[in-house]
Amino acid sequence: MISNRFSVFSLAICALIAVPASNAGAQSAKSYPKAQGGVITLPSGDISFADRVHRFDEGNPPSKRTAARNPESILGPTDRPKSAGTEILEATTLTLGCRGSITLEFTDNALIDIEGPDLHIWEAGDDVEATFVEISRNGEAWTEIGMVSGSTASLDITGHAVKGASYRFVRLTDAKCASRTGNWPGADIDAVAAVGSAERFVFDAGVLFAFDEATLSNEALTILTRFSDLVGQRQFSRLVIEGHTDSKGSDEYNMDLSQRRADAVRAYLANTPRLAQSDMSIRAAGEREPVADNSTDAGRQKNRRVEVIVVP
Repeated sequence: MISNRFSVFSLAICALIAVPASNAGAQSAKSYPKAQGGVITLPSGDISFADRVHRFDEGNPPSKRTAARNPESILGPTDRPKSAGTEILEATTLTLGCRGSITLEFTDNALIDIEGPDLHIWEAGDDVEATFVEISRNGEAWTEIGMVSGSTASLDITGHAVKGASYRFVRLTDAKCASRTGNWPGADIDAVAAVGSAERFVFDAGVLFAFDEATLSNEALTILTRFSDLVGQRQFSRLVIEGHTDSKGSDEYNMDLSQRRADAVRAYLANTPRLAQSDMSIRAAGEREPVADNSTDAGRQKNRRVEVIVVP
């Protein structure tokens, strides 16, 4: 099953469900107004924006306006009107509070390094209030990429990001609370988007492979053929195939298993007619980048996966 918000091939339900039209055209470039004037073009359009709040640590003091304390309001495309009353503006903006922090996750896409700025932050007001920005592949190990402030709302992750890596998490932390009074202490965030954005497809390893094996199942061959037909119709530069496991077993064993599974997917896709000439690489992550809680069966099942990052 493939959802509009998260490109997931869930083989356990049905291998032949058609891709929704809204998702199939999700990579179309689109321009959006910047908070400080002008526009910015996102090559992947609406899927470029953050999709989920991973964590919100509200600052002290927080905003005195209840509407400006909802972290969910900054998810998805920027919806800030050009001119509106205070109540409408507050409903589309999150005030972090003094030294507050929010961690956002990209689910249907991933942040990658491209030429020029890679990340853009919509901040309410005439100027961008000082905010530290960090990125992470797993939500645990963080890399600081700089600070947005003044009129600078875009950052380039070159020199900070691991070459060829994709990142799922962004953390914003209010860096300098100029005043501890008033209705909106700390940075005021409207939206966050990956300018350098790649589409993510996630495959359930439990259906791709037998338990502890790296040989593709018959169902996997059907799904990967459909995937090849879908992606082969798009314009992209390369594919990155990542293997992931749950936390059971040793780290060494899980790294080896994840690599063999990623290699099996790459080998099959490289022999399909539409992707035979494509640039592909593999990456083994083992148990190091979970997307769910490894203490539960349901969480471990989600963590056993193969991701294909389609770099536009």
